Amino acid sequence: MSRLSYFLSVTAVLFILSQFFMAYRFSKTESPNYTVIKKYEDFELRQYESMVVAQTVMKNKSFVSSSEEGLKTVSGYIDGNNSQNKKIAMTTPVIMEIGEKNKMALVMPKEHALENLPKPNSNKVEIIKVLPKKYAVLTFPGYTDDKKIERYSKKLLKYVRNEGFQTIGNVHFMGYSDPWQVIGRKNEVAIEIK
Repeated sequence: MSRLSYFLSVTAVLFILSQFFMAYRFSKTESPNYTVIKKYEDFELRQYESMVVAQTVMKNKSFVSSSEEGLKTVSGYIDGNNSQNKKIAMTTPVIMEIGEKNKMALVMPKEHALENLPKPNSNKVEIIKVLPKKYAVLTFPGYTDDKKIERYSKKLLKYVRNEGFQTIGNVHFMGYSDPWQVIGRKNEVAIEIK
């Protein structure tokens, strides 16, 4: 076996092992609690419990242009840019509300009540409690961009309206996977249901 073949074989094995590790880590990361009310052919109806989120508003409407800035702002809060210099565990998904101004949010771990969380040092971060809500959710794989989010959002709205549901507010994009995870990526689009 040549050195190049050996190097490529070792690289391939390390890559595959890293993907298994990321998939395992993803399965152990805390996510918001919800109950599936009903599974339809193309989406599912979920009842989410209340949750506390760290949220920021972004001026740019594009997912691609604003997601890095938004994530940097809210992840700064959980990395210790707060009144107690306290690190807070990362959860999934990263939630992006798509509207006139996009909003990006990270869900706080269930162990943290709203009143016990440190205040953000940045005036761009707001800590809010989201009340229990019902969402129609469509799951899709792979890497994503503005066109893909728009395509799946339109599909979700069509499916939901075909079932006779009334929607509330904007579509939310929920990303579950690390940027470097290639295999088993999970994304969702969701819309609140009346």
